[in-house]
Amino acid sequence: MTPTIDALTIADDAEDWRTAGFTVDDDGTCRIGTVRLELVGRDGSNGKRGIRRWSLRDAPRVTGGALITDLDGIRTTTSKRLPPEPAQHPNGSQRLDHLVITSADGATTAAAFEAGGWPLRRVRDADNFSIPMQQRFFRAGEVILELVAPTTPTHDRPTRLYGLAMVVADLEATARALGGLCNPIKDAVQPGRQLATLRTRDLDLSVPIIFMTP
Repeated sequence: MTPTIDALTIADDAEDWRTAGFTVDDDGTCRIGTVRLELVGRDGSNGKRGIRRWSLRDAPRVTGGALITDLDGIRTTTSKRLPPEPAQHPNGSQRLDHLVITSADGATTAAAFEAGGWPLRRVRDADNFSIPMQQRFFRAGEVILELVAPTTPTHDRPTRLYGLAMVVADLEATARALGGLCNPIKDAVQPGRQLATLRTRDLDLSVPIIFMTP
């Protein structure tokens, strides 16, 4: 079976996510569609913020049958939990559209993902970066994995779970609700879709977040 994402562990405080219009349970879990965002706070993160690891359902096993703990440098655990019941969010978020992953060597990371059960769906040359970049796309259940890497490998940084794109019911309503916490709406790369970027630095969130039309 194709692996799907059970949870992403994020070194942010739950209250900061609530300020951004997300519903967060008392245990620090933010339920977005079929994915749990586990907000573990900044304490004990040794100064390392962002998405620290992921938990996968139907995750691949390494040679010998042991459970996988690392996927091209991404800390990985396995889960048998069923998908959560999605929460209702004041900012209108309905599901996680895609998870952005950065790598210094896209071909190597893509090979690891394919070996892990995610066939490569598409490769796109990106022209909105300061250096030539490529995007590779994989499907993990309802979530698209968007792998971003330099066209020429640099080998100067680890593979990283980086950013989140949320589908919202009404992008204009989301922008109004968030006011100055949200940048103006603009056209997305995907034809016919629009997006607005959350001003995460103003909220002390360590994960880039955009809101998108369906």
